[in-house]
Amino acid sequence: MIRLSSFDVGQLELLFLLLYVDDMIITGDDASGISELQTHLHRHFEMKSLGPLRYFLGLKISDTSDGYYLSQAKYASDLLSSAGLTDSKTAPTSLDSDCRLTPIDGVPLNDPTLYRQLVGSLIYLTVTRPDIAYAVHIVSQFMFAPRTTHHSAILWILRYVKGTLLHGLHYFARSSLVLTGYSDADWAGDPSDRRSTTGFCFSLGDSLISWRSKKQTVVSRSSAESEYRALADTTAELLWLRWLLADLGVPQHSATIIHCDSQSAMKISTNDVFHERTKHIEIDYHLVRHHVAHGSISLSPISSADQTADGFTKPHLLGRFQYFFSKLKLGFTVPP
Repeated sequence: MIRLSSFDVGQLELLFLLLYVDDMIITGDDASGISELQTHLHRHFEMKSLGPLRYFLGLKISDTSDGYYLSQAKYASDLLSSAGLTDSKTAPTSLDSDCRLTPIDGVPLNDPTLYRQLVGSLIYLTVTRPDIAYAVHIVSQFMFAPRTTHHSAILWILRYVKGTLLHGLHYFARSSLVLTGYSDADWAGDPSDRRSTTGFCFSLGDSLISWRSKKQTVVSRSSAESEYRALADTTAELLWLRWLLADLGVPQHSATIIHCDSQSAMKISTNDVFHERTKHIEIDYHLVRHHVAHGSISLSPISSADQTADGFTKPHLLGRFQYFFSKLKLGFTVPP
């Protein structure tokens, strides 16, 4: 039996925005259209109404007058129990600011099974917890042969989650539908192979909808190159988001602003004079230039201190991490 929950108007608008059925567009505020869709599905599937959406695959969905909250508090609580963290000790940040993990530090774990299970669970937790994205990105690199230092980092993340159990994504009811992005890179930040880390995030109005923390595939020979590679990844994500929003009836009529704190990378994207200095950058990274020239994106300078994506590229001290956390506009949900 396929069990489908019925949605109220706001929830359907949040989760689907638009739904195409037999050349007919059904929007979240179309009660008759929703009813017709349910009737249409009943003809083809055996369904059972479970009432308004509250939980889905470990996610809790709460609606209030100012918007929606998505959290995984119960999932995180179960994860802490499985990890055996029954004390009250918590961590102030998602990762120690001095943490620089390598594949050879510490002693190999006798049984890596629990480590791998915890990393996999934390990866799923990042669905509503972008504040742990960088930390989880780091520990996930050692799943093949984890060591004691890597396990200690896992425990640090879990203790941070324990102190922020009710945090989750906040989607604002009266936010604009203008897409904006932030792009950043930490040049040669990995101590073992000196590859850089790309970080980016996108917001639709005030609501965070996309983010990433990922190690770059090759070593960059300059900070400008690492920032430009990050811009290319950010641009690829932006193009997909613009296509998706247009398909959902929320087209972006003007160039999407991407905030970048590297003047060199911004100049490379618009100035052919820099070509000789950037021959070693693969051709496909010049897609940034193409879309700047064609008006899909607009690069905007921003200070490193105000760069939201910086939190996806490196660990930070408490004050800086709290600032990063506030820029994400995460919400606090009621207990599960």
